[in-house]
Amino acid sequence: MKHVARKRFGQNFLTDRFVLADIIDAIGPQAGQAMVEIGPGLAAMTALLLKHLGHMHVVELDRDLVARLEKTFPRDKLTIHSGDALKFDYGQIPVPPGQKLRVVGNLPYNISSPLLFHLADFAHLIEDQHFMLQKEVVERMVAEPGGKVYGRLSVMLQWRYDMKLMFIVPPTAFDPPPQVESAIVRMVPVAQRLACDGPTLEAVVLKAFSQRRKVVRNCLAGMFTEAQIVEAGIDPTVRPEAIGLVQYVALANLLKPAA
Repeated sequence: MKHVARKRFGQNFLTDRFVLADIIDAIGPQAGQAMVEIGPGLAAMTALLLKHLGHMHVVELDRDLVARLEKTFPRDKLTIHSGDALKFDYGQIPVPPGQKLRVVGNLPYNISSPLLFHLADFAHLIEDQHFMLQKEVVERMVAEPGGKVYGRLSVMLQWRYDMKLMFIVPPTAFDPPPQVESAIVRMVPVAQRLACDGPTLEAVVLKAFSQRRKVVRNCLAGMFTEAQIVEAGIDPTVRPEAIGLVQYVALANLLKPAA
């Protein structure tokens, strides 16, 4: 029986075999690697990955799809975690000695940002991440300072990851087709991220971009004096999108020096 995509789960199933082949090539799965797929859906990508891996893990919220996966794949090939990817503990997945976890998935667009921030908490355990996301979200993730799409998501994820937009995927590659274009992004945790307190950096960035039309001395008023902004190497008359990661880290370290 055909599974009907559920809007509340943000389901759009990837069906284009040429796009699937391109994604597998980008991921480059190798036998023996520990990998988890978020939201396997109808398992089009899962089946292709298993040809290379032999065994993998998946996290799936939809109980009907969990039942379908259980009928399709033997337990020695696929370990199914039935639950919410936003709450899942990715640290519980067993990884061979000397390896780190690889994460892949066609992420539901309605939870993509909170899920990316949840996964960031496990970055130290992860080798890399390959995700299908709304193209607009990926463009924000990889944006450089000075552009209109550069913002909180850009700064916070670039603090933890080196990221690259791999290629664009058209709506016609899905069933049902989404209203927007999609993109594949590669995310590799940085080996040595800039030293600062994460929650403090988050607070600074959130305050800055909550009033992104104002100049920095105004939107950060109450948190920093103009002298402190200058001390961090920032022109107080520029807007938040003109400030790079290094400067945001410098501001955070003025509030709470890195341990």
